Amino acid sequence: MNTPLLLLRATQLGISLADLDLLTIGMVEDMMAESMNDEVKYPLKATQQDFDNF
Repeated sequence: MNTPLLLLRATQLGISLADLDLLTIGMVEDMMAESMNDEVKYPLKATQQDFDNF
């Protein structure tokens, strides 16, 4: 990831430049991946029973 792309992703996530001082590149990448997962609709979600069986 280059600097312009990192700044673009941070801006998309609403992270300020001051907040970037407290984060690593990996943290920003993880937050971006998680935000992309928020839009996915999963057809089947695990229940408590599924976790208990696991």
